[in-house]
Amino acid sequence: MRDVKAFLIVTVLCVFCCTEPRDSDSPATEGPTLAEYHSSENRVDKMTGGVNMVPIETPVGTFEVYTKRVGNNDDIKLLMLHGGPGATHEYWLAADSYLPQHGIEYHYYDQLGSYHSDQPSDTSLWNIDRFVDEVEQVRQALGMNADNFYLIGHSWGGILAMEYALAHQDKLKGLIISNMMSDCPAYGQYAHDVLGPGLGNEIYQQIVAFEDAEDFGNPEYLRIMEEIHYPKHVLRMPPEEWPVTVTNAFAHINPDIYVPMQGPSEFGIRGKLADWSVTDRLSEIKVPTLVIAGQHDTMDPEHMAMMAEELSSGELLMLDEGSHMSMYDDQEDYFEGLAEFLMSKE
Repeated sequence: MRDVKAFLIVTVLCVFCCTEPRDSDSPATEGPTLAEYHSSENRVDKMTGGVNMVPIETPVGTFEVYTKRVGNNDDIKLLMLHGGPGATHEYWLAADSYLPQHGIEYHYYDQLGSYHSDQPSDTSLWNIDRFVDEVEQVRQALGMNADNFYLIGHSWGGILAMEYALAHQDKLKGLIISNMMSDCPAYGQYAHDVLGPGLGNEIYQQIVAFEDAEDFGNPEYLRIMEEIHYPKHVLRMPPEEWPVTVTNAFAHINPDIYVPMQGPSEFGIRGKLADWSVTDRLSEIKVPTLVIAGQHDTMDPEHMAMMAEELSSGELLMLDEGSHMSMYDDQEDYFEGLAEFLMSKE
């Protein structure tokens, strides 16, 4: 669930795509067109280096989704769910600097409709139940089971991970919910009660006026988000220093999925997920579960602490320096805490 709607609907997307990355000598790239990327020649190239294109059966046909394995561990196989909906696995690439040294096997994965996977146009596919079924098909294809299967979901991926656990926890060894609350209306309330006023009353009143008018593409609204809100609560570094892995992930978001499900607002959810909540079902999740929260997140850290208490076997990793992208602005603590959780369940 990315609080970066401007990337999806207006020209600020182009600004971030062209910034110089912090962790690379090469600028963020636009990449090939989708048609070029999914040509037969490029598809062959994608089948190397641990990549596995997994066929997914849906009510409207069979499609392929991108996965890539890093490492080999019979006891720990971590499947990584990205945010959005409609973002990509690219921002998860930060894991490469931490998880291999612990011998953890992990799998990058672009959900159906995301940049490295097929992008069907049928909008009936964009619903939680269909995505849950997709994750289950990916699990089966990758040979994961209750003896080794760990699922981590970040932001929207956290919603998907919780829903998967409620439907298929007999297939899970452990669950990680990263930077996502269990109640979307509560997320909206936190944004308006805490995050907005925290930006200053004058700024917040401007935001409210733009949102009430549904003027989400207004340049001033976008400037406030880009220059004030994002660096404080989405990724705590100047936008021009955001790593290329992040800017590419946002540049590749599919708005045809994101906007209908999440909506265009920066403060709350107005799409299909607006009324989603599983808070009263958290105790049904019996598998060991780690909740990762950032003190500066767009998500309420106190709510996420409550989630860890409500879960039958919950643990909390609270990151003092973390925002919504805690795997970057509190990176070492994020990945070391994740690795410790995974290895403690062997």
